[in-house]
Amino acid sequence: MPEFVQETKAQLVRWMIHLRREPFNMAFNLVNPVILLIFMGGAFQGLAQDSVGGDYRTYLLPGILALTAFGNSMAGGIPLLFDKENGFLLRLMSAPISRASILVGRFLAVNINTMLQCLIILGLGLIFGIRIATGAGGVLALLLIALSLGFGVTVISLILAFTLKNHGDFFAILGISALPASFLSSAFVPLDSLPLWMRILAWINPMTYAIDAMRSLILSGWDHSLLVQMGIVLLVFDGAMFWLGSKVLRRHLA
Repeated sequence: MPEFVQETKAQLVRWMIHLRREPFNMAFNLVNPVILLIFMGGAFQGLAQDSVGGDYRTYLLPGILALTAFGNSMAGGIPLLFDKENGFLLRLMSAPISRASILVGRFLAVNINTMLQCLIILGLGLIFGIRIATGAGGVLALLLIALSLGFGVTVISLILAFTLKNHGDFFAILGISALPASFLSSAFVPLDSLPLWMRILAWINPMTYAIDAMRSLILSGWDHSLLVQMGIVLLVFDGAMFWLGSKVLRRHLA
């Protein structure tokens, strides 16, 4: 066990060094959330005020946090796919280390990056006058919800990294997954405003429950029943993805 911890730490340090050497990656990942908060929030402020019952940027912030967690986690397996393409992953798997440490190290790096990006977005929201109704405890809860949503999505990304043949296929999947997942949720408008078929799909979208829980923490306060409902949905989602990931990744790491 101590060896596994050291090996995982070494993998995590590698990815943190990689992130420090390429800070533009994080900046690029923040472009879309910043555009949504500044421009979309401003453009639809007057139009959406009646439907959301207040400041639209405040209403939009939970959706941006969830979309950030989803997008960052979904892209988390891309560096491993590049490692596989250039042969480094094969050499790493041939080394006398636990192969699980490769996955855990990458998983931790993705979620640390997600937490940093969410903190930056929350700080930007404060600049625009958005206030968190639940205070500092609510900020911690928002980060935990984002990480809970990102857990299952990161597992999906790792599965894709080991099953896809090239990064072009990965980028194609990444490009067509984020927008439908966000529009088929309560990220931008209340569910009641969606057509019935979109509402049904939104009800089975884990992102919807994460967004609704985040929104209650930002707008109103601690809604324990909503948080419990969100926790159950995300627990089922994460558990199902972990089970699937353990089956698929164990075969590819063998």
